[in-house]
Amino acid sequence: MSIEVGSKLQGKVTGITKFGAFVELPEGVTGLVHISEVADNYVKDIHDHLKIGDVVDVRVINVEKDGKIGLSIKKAKESQPSQRPRTKVNDRAAKESFEQKISRFLKESEDRLASLKRHTESKRGGRGARRG
Repeated sequence: MSIEVGSKLQGKVTGITKFGAFVELPEGVTGLVHISEVADNYVKDIHDHLKIGDVVDVRVINVEKDGKIGLSIKKAKESQPSQRPRTKVNDRAAKESFEQKISRFLKESEDRLASLKRHTESKRGGRGARRG
């Protein structure tokens, strides 16, 4: 079984540093889970989340030419990106053609620009304001 980007594997935490955790994967190779890839929220101390000997699910996020393997625990927990729930904005955008999207974008941009111009002119006194 080769280690490929995107693979979801199970490994054992073999070492912990202030910047991440080393995880031994099948075939005896070791990869690093950077502290930013441990949990969805901010991780101040990795020891709050992991300890040596823990068995964790990881996803391979990169394999360097020198053999270093980057892993992610939080990406292993996520479902496939296409499975995210759609918002109403995404539903509307999915039904629009490219031309409709551009038209809507231009109208919204013009409205914002006009609002910005009105706001700026009112601060300066508007056109025709006396200077003295």
